[in-house]
Amino acid sequence: MIDTHTHLYSDQFDDDRHEMIQHALDKGVEKFFLPAIDSETHEKMLLLEAEYPDKVFSMMGLHPCSVQQDSWQNELQLVKNYLDQRDFVAIGEIGIDLYWDKSTLDIQIKAFEQQIDWAIERDLPIVIHTRESFEETFEVLERKKHPKLRGIFHCFSGNLEQANHAIDLNFILGIGGVVTFKNGKIDQFLNEIPLDKIVLETDSPYLAPVPFRGKRNESAYVELVAGKLVDIYKTDFNEIDRITTENALRLFGLNQ
Repeated sequence: MIDTHTHLYSDQFDDDRHEMIQHALDKGVEKFFLPAIDSETHEKMLLLEAEYPDKVFSMMGLHPCSVQQDSWQNELQLVKNYLDQRDFVAIGEIGIDLYWDKSTLDIQIKAFEQQIDWAIERDLPIVIHTRESFEETFEVLERKKHPKLRGIFHCFSGNLEQANHAIDLNFILGIGGVVTFKNGKIDQFLNEIPLDKIVLETDSPYLAPVPFRGKRNESAYVELVAGKLVDIYKTDFNEIDRITTENALRLFGLNQ
């Protein structure tokens, strides 16, 4: 299995990070993809990646919740500096979040578009954070359409129409703990989405799946997400594992 979206560098893991990673490895999670947030955590993320070569892979980007009036341009410059210095597997997590702050929408869009441009220039996938902002996110993606523009709608929680729209735009869906929630709703239509358009994720330490909902999430719990997909797709665990792993490796440009 692959956890395509996990904040392993979060301070919530400071007391037991290595044990938590080992627990995930023991459960069969082979690779971990780390989305960037902002300058407060970039170095911590990269140091962790260096500790686990061939297991942990970093993205680079500016999270929409970190797009603030007084600092977003400096933060974006730091992102560009990192992108110019070394390789990353993706640009992310980037996008639009209107749950926490609607007042920054204009600069969130500017930051999102700039990072899309960098991804296209470098032929990298993007990992999109969209919260209460599907319409705005799709408007940007339609405007920026390009043969090289591709990636993941991380923590997908939209409806079937939005899922198909994302796929039509050359994106795949990141499925995490929400699929196990009674009010998550995506379990009601997910079997209409081809398995080759799905990857597994946890977003740990956030959004733990049932039966751990409300507690700290861990990468090992990606097994519970895969288990739920077994029920939804009426297939066996190994098939879910194989297809979603192949999807992730293909998207991020890695060989097994």
